[in-house]
Amino acid sequence: MSTEKEKTSSPSPSVELCKGFNGLEKVLLRESRGSSAEVYLYGGHVTSWKNDHGEELLFLSNKAIFKPPKAIRGGIPLCFPQFGGLGTLDQHGFARNRFWTIDDDPPPFPTNTLSKAFVDLILKPTEEDTKIWPHSFEFRLRIALGPGGDLMLTSRIRNTNSEGKPFSFTFAYHTYFSVSDISEVRVEGLETLDYLDNLQNKERFTEQGDALTFESEVDKIYLSTPTKIAIIDHEKKRTFVVRKDGLPDAVVWNPWDKKAKAMADFGDDEYKHMLCVEAAAIEKPITLKPGEEWKGRLELSAVPSSYRSGQLDPQRVLLGS
Repeated sequence: MSTEKEKTSSPSPSVELCKGFNGLEKVLLRESRGSSAEVYLYGGHVTSWKNDHGEELLFLSNKAIFKPPKAIRGGIPLCFPQFGGLGTLDQHGFARNRFWTIDDDPPPFPTNTLSKAFVDLILKPTEEDTKIWPHSFEFRLRIALGPGGDLMLTSRIRNTNSEGKPFSFTFAYHTYFSVSDISEVRVEGLETLDYLDNLQNKERFTEQGDALTFESEVDKIYLSTPTKIAIIDHEKKRTFVVRKDGLPDAVVWNPWDKKAKAMADFGDDEYKHMLCVEAAAIEKPITLKPGEEWKGRLELSAVPSSYRSGQLDPQRVLLGS
């Protein structure tokens, strides 16, 4: 879908509103060194993140349906106010299948980013939303591209109930990473942690001491996770670093072959080329009193993996800055 205009990106950071699939509006963010991201207003949904070589870093299904009210399969769906089926709402709540608006006048944003390529979005409940979830809120989302190509998402959720009612919610950035081959990927930073296994009725287990590798379906919620997690793609010699703040949990998901075949908006073999590692707040729901605000931040970077005696050295990534 790229146009000539998109290809000849300007040397300065830019933010452009244009039309995407099925005429849905999207915002294109471009950094001066060539990295880019695209965000659909439908769902406040990041669907693309490319490095300065133009390589796609997020997985988006070839069968993704860009047609409301269906959520977009891939990229970074926002799960709010409910993660998964943990409540009375539809799977993963409703933020990912609502139309967001561009917030031209966001409140002051304390941030240490030097980014000039960013967009502020806002979601407020409709009358329909308050019928299924009777709370008043403002969900502000800033999506920014750093000068080095890092992708930063900051969510600020405020309770705007006037009648003194608190509310609770669960949340996740349901990030789909693009990987060369799932069997060649490992995840560092979740060793020895407790997790809830969604494939075994959310029973609680403790992870073994080795890095996570993948040879079958996985759907786990890791608890009290570190602020930094590394996803090492051996074949691409690339490491994704997930940094998070305000998000104690981390979901790791790959549907594998049987579930992949059962999903209409997911290719039968696409499970081989994706892995979800999701910064989340699930085990202990966030509770906000009227006027209170919660902030959850995600920063993604992709760095070349370094080899040391035949093994990748993710510790440098995990223990570094």
